[in-house]
Amino acid sequence: MPKPDTRPVSAVVLTALPVEYNAVRALLTDLDPEELVHEDGARVERGRIEGTSWTVAISELGEGAVHAAAMTTRIVGWLRPEVLLFVGVAGGLKDDIEIGDVVVGTKVYGIHGGKQTPKGFHARPEVWHGSGRLVPAARSALRDMADVRGHLKPIACGDVVLADDKSALAEHIRLHYNDACAIEMEGSGAAHAAHLNGQLDALVIRGISDRANRHKHKADASGSQELAAKQAASVAMAVLRKHRPRGGGSSDSQEGPFRGHEDGASYGGDHIDFRGGTFYGPVTGKSDGR
Repeated sequence: MPKPDTRPVSAVVLTALPVEYNAVRALLTDLDPEELVHEDGARVERGRIEGTSWTVAISELGEGAVHAAAMTTRIVGWLRPEVLLFVGVAGGLKDDIEIGDVVVGTKVYGIHGGKQTPKGFHARPEVWHGSGRLVPAARSALRDMADVRGHLKPIACGDVVLADDKSALAEHIRLHYNDACAIEMEGSGAAHAAHLNGQLDALVIRGISDRANRHKHKADASGSQELAAKQAASVAMAVLRKHRPRGGGSSDSQEGPFRGHEDGASYGGDHIDFRGGTFYGPVTGKSDGR
C-alpha cells in the first residue's frame, strides 16, 4: 500500500540519472523522512521550495523514452500534480551552445518517426510543445539568472546516445530537426504522458554536458554532467518560483483586494470594473456565492 499522503503534491520533477536527481534534491527543503512508495513500486521523495508554497515530488526513473512515458503516467496518476518538469543533462547540437548552458524545451521532437522507402527515409515528425504557461515563466526566470546561460529552443529526443556528430543520425537531425539545440533520451516520453493527461503544464529542461561528439566521454569524465545537472536544476526551481501554484491557500497564490483607482475604490477577490468601458451588447455577471 502507498504511504498515506498528508501533503498534496503540486509539482513533480522527474530525472533519469542519479546525478540529475541529486542536483534537484539538493535544492529542496523540508524533505519527508521516508520515500513515498506506491503499491506498484513507484517511488518519490517529497519536499518544498523554500519561500514558496510549492510541494514538489522528485523521482529518478532511469533511461529511455518509453520507460519515461510509462513511469510518468504512473506517477502523475498517483500524485495528480499541476506541473511536470523533466530535468537533466543533454548533448549540445549547435556550435554556440556551450557545456554548462541550459536549454529549455520550447518543443520536444521525437526523432525516429518516419517511413523508409526506396528513395530514402521520409521523416514523419512528432512534436510536443512546452507549456504556454511555463515557457514565459522560464523566459522571465532566465533574465534574473546571471550565472546561467539559457536558451529557449527545441530539443531532439531519441532512444540513443549520440556520440558522433559526423554520423548518419547526426545528419538526420540536422536535416529534419535543424532548429533542435540539444539531444536527450526521455523528454518525449514525459511530454507525451503529460499531453495525454490533458491537465498538466509540462516542460523539459536540460543542461548541456557534452557536444554529442566523439569527445563525449572526456567531457563526462571532467565533471560536465554534474555541472550541467546543477545548472538545469537551478533553472527548474527558478521556473517554479516564477510560475506559482494555482491554488492551495498560500499568500503567493491568493488574490487579495484590488486597489489602484484614484478614488481609492477597492474590491475583494474577483471583480470586473466597468468604469470607462464601452459595450456593444449585453454583459452578464454571476456570483458563485463566495
